[in-house]
Amino acid sequence: MARRGKLTDEELKIINAKITDEEALKKFIRDCHLRNLRPSTIKYYNNELAATKTCLVEIGIVKEVVELDQEDIETLILHLKDKIRVVSINTRLRAVKAFFNYLEKNKLLYSKNPTKNIKQLRDRQRIMETLEDDEIVQVARHIKNQESFVGYRDYAIFMLMIDTGIRLSECVGIKIDDVRGSKVIIRSTKNLKERTVYPTAKTQDAISRYMKLRGELHHKFLFVNNDNEPLRRRSVQTRFEKYKEALKFKKQLSPHVFRHTYAKRSIMSGMDAFSLAALLGHSDLTVTKKYVALWGADLEEMAKKYSSINRLKI
Repeated sequence: MARRGKLTDEELKIINAKITDEEALKKFIRDCHLRNLRPSTIKYYNNELAATKTCLVEIGIVKEVVELDQEDIETLILHLKDKIRVVSINTRLRAVKAFFNYLEKNKLLYSKNPTKNIKQLRDRQRIMETLEDDEIVQVARHIKNQESFVGYRDYAIFMLMIDTGIRLSECVGIKIDDVRGSKVIIRSTKNLKERTVYPTAKTQDAISRYMKLRGELHHKFLFVNNDNEPLRRRSVQTRFEKYKEALKFKKQLSPHVFRHTYAKRSIMSGMDAFSLAALLGHSDLTVTKKYVALWGADLEEMAKKYSSINRLKI
């Protein structure tokens, strides 16, 4: 058969075929698994990309995500600004950019990367909530006084988190063998690098007493629910939300607040940023410096405390 003239519609479909969202997402998630990303990270990508498709319908963009151009992304951002916070928009943008960067790297895009010139939205820095000494005591006593297994378990969790600054995912991932006297090995880390934290004597005592209440079980996870199954993150969050209501606290009682409290107290006690970054499991000093910068009033006190000029006879 002679091959002259224009291609047929069927032939044009062959050369102009584009990858679908379903195919692209499948390849992207497969790559995430190959790179051994955490299940929570993969779930985050799935959720944010699904939410992006929903938003496209809301604003009337009848395209696959893989077909979006820069103007579409900008329209999406403007739409989201009226619906969710800047920090949530940036969270979604990170997922979308990761998705398109993967497609670009693997030559699966049929046009330019639409997120290449898209920047994170500027957000006003807010002072992070932290707990004061009297608030820590109030919370600890209230939880401890529950006189129940769950209550004492929550007390041990609170003491461990406020005393070491570990993340919630790291806390529920601790196993019995990870508790070694004055040390706790943290394995379920965000950056996949194990580290060691050092709870103080009071926290060690709380964990030791809790372990006696826990007893021997069919699994090795340290923190368990009433059914002796490994504790879930959401369960911990729900428990502390109830404590907040019971205590009529205006501040949040959340693992994030406990982590920020630990960071602030460590800084105020004179801990250097390098040590704090290592104990918190930060890959670099960027986030650690952010912690330091956010407590403006406290920085004034630190500046005065460590200034050497006043000691000079000038």
